[in-house]
Amino acid sequence: MSLYEPDYGSASQPPALWRKVAAYLPTQLRLWQASPRPKVLYVRAHPAALPSLIWARLNGIVVIEEVNGTFEDLRLMYPFLWPLFPFIYGASLTSLLLADGVITVTNELREWLQTKAKGKLITVVPNGANTELFHPGEAAKELGDQPYVAYVGVMSPWQGLETMLAAACLPQWPDSVRLVLVGAGVEQAKAEAAAVLNKRVIYLGRRDYREIPGILRGAIAGLSVQNTRRHSQKFGFSALKVFETLACGVPVIVTGFPGQRELVADTGSGLVIPPDDPEALANAVRELSGNPEAARQMGMRGREAVVREHSWQRRADDTGDAIRQAIARKAAHA
Repeated sequence: MSLYEPDYGSASQPPALWRKVAAYLPTQLRLWQASPRPKVLYVRAHPAALPSLIWARLNGIVVIEEVNGTFEDLRLMYPFLWPLFPFIYGASLTSLLLADGVITVTNELREWLQTKAKGKLITVVPNGANTELFHPGEAAKELGDQPYVAYVGVMSPWQGLETMLAAACLPQWPDSVRLVLVGAGVEQAKAEAAAVLNKRVIYLGRRDYREIPGILRGAIAGLSVQNTRRHSQKFGFSALKVFETLACGVPVIVTGFPGQRELVADTGSGLVIPPDDPEALANAVRELSGNPEAARQMGMRGREAVVREHSWQRRADDTGDAIRQAIARKAAHA
């Protein structure tokens, strides 16, 4: 069962969020009625998934939970959930404790999870990319020939949207380069307003997942420039947007948080800048736009690294190993 939507948008207002949450119940009811019953339940961490974790444990089903951030993240994404946060925290912690195995995306997150669930089997499996969908090829025609850098992702408070918009206003930002924003979320109004006020900014809104490769292929660089507002920032990132951009043979500009910092530095596939620094971002965009051959080589090194080490097939193998370990461990303690 998955409670994760593989697209670049998110409910931004309370009514939309409640409609989304309400859809979780029918999904879980179908799971509970499935025949034959599954032997393994793999769930991306979400407080609304708790009923299914309880159901699985009562029925002897091995539970694997994927954790991509701390319990604080939902409160930052949806500030109006503050009164419910004690319940959200409790449900998230209970789900973690019910899992037979946990998969997370950075070593720093694994260390944090071990403080919440000592002795739990926790495996690090970073994100990756669909290298058959994301690959070098034809760019999206709708954006024309004018150069641009691209951000694709949820408009969350920690994704650095304010840094991107401020950078695009600076004189260091190349005047011919546009900032293309794709996604939706609680901060999308800022993107909409900027697109009206600044000719360098283009906001495409929420797009179908299969449109994303074409948008990325035409970019000078993809952006993953998170700020310091997220409580779990020190636990790092394994952002899909980074792997997908590199898989298209396009370099990335990232902020120096664990996970993406090492990936980019070790592969020479882009530039690493400090968080909350519009001037550094504008200068990085200028550097890549002024050195197209260097940018091309960075992108190709990134593509090679993703194909070699970070494809979904490689991640499927790693995940399969983690699931088998959890099954064996549960059998040994039965």
